[in-house]
Amino acid sequence: MAKLVSLADGVAELVRDGDTVALEGFTHLIPFAAGHEIIRQRRRDLTLVRMTPDVIYDQLIGAGCARRLVFSWGGNPGVGSLHRFRDAVQNSWPMPLELEEHSHAGMANRYVAGASGLPFAVLRGYTGTDLPRHTANIRPIECPFTGETLTAVAALRPDVTVVHAQRADRAGNVQMWGITGVQKEAVLAARRSLVTVEEIVEDLEPVPGQVILPGWAVTAVAHVPGGAHPSYTQGYSVRDNDFYRAWDAISRERASFEEWIARHVLDVEVPA
Repeated sequence: MAKLVSLADGVAELVRDGDTVALEGFTHLIPFAAGHEIIRQRRRDLTLVRMTPDVIYDQLIGAGCARRLVFSWGGNPGVGSLHRFRDAVQNSWPMPLELEEHSHAGMANRYVAGASGLPFAVLRGYTGTDLPRHTANIRPIECPFTGETLTAVAALRPDVTVVHAQRADRAGNVQMWGITGVQKEAVLAARRSLVTVEEIVEDLEPVPGQVILPGWAVTAVAHVPGGAHPSYTQGYSVRDNDFYRAWDAISRERASFEEWIARHVLDVEVPA
């Protein structure tokens, strides 16, 4: 059964320096509050994994938490580039960032393989691209039945996966709905998992299109209302589009980024 913890205690126990960490969510249910707690606890040397790294990964990279990024697309949705991501790749600030790039399908299948206890997944993707030449975790494989050349991708097994959801009960069963991505697979593939939720309830009332993560598959649950902001949680909050637009200017320069992190994440008073 998953245990109920505070966000600070959950990150302190489950996220360790040098870990491979996946913070998943698609359009909504992005675990921003948990990402900020990782920054506050000054975790270092992380391999960050995400199908679509956006603003929270820009913040983690700029704060010096990341050594490596495993991903399939990166950007500030609807706005443009991730400037802290770009600065790390181009200028090694605040430190060099290694990259491992995949397709969306490749990343999704890697999580499925990890969740299934398999060493790799097989798909027809990557043909005609340069990615197999640059990525050790992508290999051509011959089908033993047809002789067709397919692509194998190594399973993803994060040390810890972090996701946000709408509700959990006191036994640690988690319920989410709306636009979902690979949260279920990412949690099942991980050795440890932390789920932040909008509320803890006595009973989970069925919702159309819901995804249930049973308590036995989750390590810990933290009650974190608003934990997805500035993304949204269907049924609880709306997307803060103004923040995503503002982030472009905040993150463009190192000084303005560091000031924002100090004020809004580290809670440090910064002289005006």
